[in-house]
Amino acid sequence: MKSLWVVYFSSMIKVVVLGFGNVGKHLVDAFLESDEIDLVQVYNRSRPKQFSTTPLEFTTDISEIKKADIHIVAIPDDDIASFSEEIPLENSLVVHTSGSVPMQELNTKNRQGVFYPLQTFTANRSVEFKEIPICVEAQNKEDLIVLLKLASAVSNNVQEINSEERRSLHLAAVFINNFVNHLYHISEEIVNQTNLNFNLLKPLLLETASKVINNSPKDVQTGPAKRNDQETIKKHLALLENKKYRKIYKAITKSITATYGKEL
Repeated sequence: MKSLWVVYFSSMIKVVVLGFGNVGKHLVDAFLESDEIDLVQVYNRSRPKQFSTTPLEFTTDISEIKKADIHIVAIPDDDIASFSEEIPLENSLVVHTSGSVPMQELNTKNRQGVFYPLQTFTANRSVEFKEIPICVEAQNKEDLIVLLKLASAVSNNVQEINSEERRSLHLAAVFINNFVNHLYHISEEIVNQTNLNFNLLKPLLLETASKVINNSPKDVQTGPAKRNDQETIKKHLALLENKKYRKIYKAITKSITATYGKEL
């Protein structure tokens, strides 16, 4: 594939990033570190403070968006379709960064694509971009090659994934990241109620995450639900005064016992 990149794209890739939220900012940081990428411009509806002194070209006027090899739309999912209609370009390669939005929701006046970094991004928290999987999709072979080259300039893990596959991947990511993080929040509330410190649970948190790196999660499951330990389960439910948390405990316990062939 790299030989094809040389044929189709031997010069620096010119990129415009449209949106400067959590994803857009991290993309800008990664692109600026690569000598294979020419970050031509950044667009955002408002001007962030960090662009008051930087030499990087920035605009808040959508009519001033410059031409480039790739225009990356890094904005909230619900706004992608309508925003792509406003882009004052035609027959340019416009891609979005969403895990759940089909490529086809981009306006057809431009060539469609996807540049999806599979990671959780938080403001003011740096990430090792080289380790982040980048999932790309494009309408035609030439655009796909350009996206593969761009992704490979910032990541060591690049995959061609279509919209249907990406939708399933994003769903799995919600379970492993958003839902698990909410469970961390519940755990923190539970220990805080008894004046204990959440730090007590962090070694357990790290070991749990570490085990699934080299094993199937199904193979390393432990706990009262897997053992069908009804006495412990009843005690836990009695301790949970929050009705919402009790429902979550019951639902997850039921799912675990069903997975391992046992019933509550």
